Amino acid sequence: MGDVAMTVPVLMTLLRQYPGLELTVLSREFFRPVFDGIPRLNFYAADVRGRHKGIRGLYRLYRELKKTGIGAVADLHHVLRSNMLRIFFRMSGFPVVQIDKGRKEKKALTRSRNKVLKPLKTTHQRYADVFGKLGYSIDMEHPVFRPKEPLGETVITATGLDAEKTEQGKLIGIAPFAAFGGKRYPPDLMEKVIAGLDRDGYNILLFGGGEEEIRVLGLLEGRYRNVTSVAGKLSFREELQLISNLDVMVAMDSGNAHLAAMYGVKTITLWGVTHPYAGFYPIGQPKANALLSDREKYPLIPTSVYGKTVPEGYEEVMQTIDPESVSRKIRELV
Repeated sequence: MGDVAMTVPVLMTLLRQYPGLELTVLSREFFRPVFDGIPRLNFYAADVRGRHKGIRGLYRLYRELKKTGIGAVADLHHVLRSNMLRIFFRMSGFPVVQIDKGRKEKKALTRSRNKVLKPLKTTHQRYADVFGKLGYSIDMEHPVFRPKEPLGETVITATGLDAEKTEQGKLIGIAPFAAFGGKRYPPDLMEKVIAGLDRDGYNILLFGGGEEEIRVLGLLEGRYRNVTSVAGKLSFREELQLISNLDVMVAMDSGNAHLAAMYGVKTITLWGVTHPYAGFYPIGQPKANALLSDREKYPLIPTSVYGKTVPEGYEEVMQTIDPESVSRKIRELV
């Protein structure tokens, strides 16, 4: 999800700088709302579990895409499926450029011995470089963000928000989970942050998904007056409407951070065994909005690009991020 969200400011900047250009984004149907409403951007859904499954299905997808009139292919994903499509298109003479993910540099950044600790090229710039090689250089100095979306009736009913509340400047989103434990803030510390914000009258919206996350967030909702969990209550499209109206989003190094950033929402990120140097920092956010675990105490950080690798003794790295520092940063940005 984060990878998909990170493409949006790049694609919107590309379209603004090249007014005669038209784009077709290929992705799973679930991600269609991320791109809806962007002028001159078409969405094509890949049914990778049905008609586009396997090599035959990908060949069928390639033939379908050819009929849309595209003139070149930008592979921003560089995975097995996109590699197969790339081969089909190249055999037909299409210009094709694939993202350089910088795997060698990332390995040097995350290894335990002879670590090369330096900022790598951002993923957003890596996306932009793909289009540059196709002849469409992009200046990402001033990225274009998605505009705020109106709240639908379902969102208003589920949250109790109205226009007055969304204009008060106190609407805080918190997404306390991440795919891997190495970049997940301890629940007891996050609750301390939530408790303080609740006492101060901020409207707090909790984001998550899956049965366990829905259960945990529901318990938090029940303990505090100004806290609402939207986990399991809204569609993905409706969650995007809500995120676009936040004053601040607090998230891990995760997809929710990038969903907020693509709307230009002020985004605070908490980092465990991962690090902004790997290139996945939310676009347009000041570096001061990143709260990092203590590298003096845990010098092997970053140990992983995605948070999968947690060395022995590094299970509690995020406890070095003081809840008061999180609360203070939120209040500062609001």
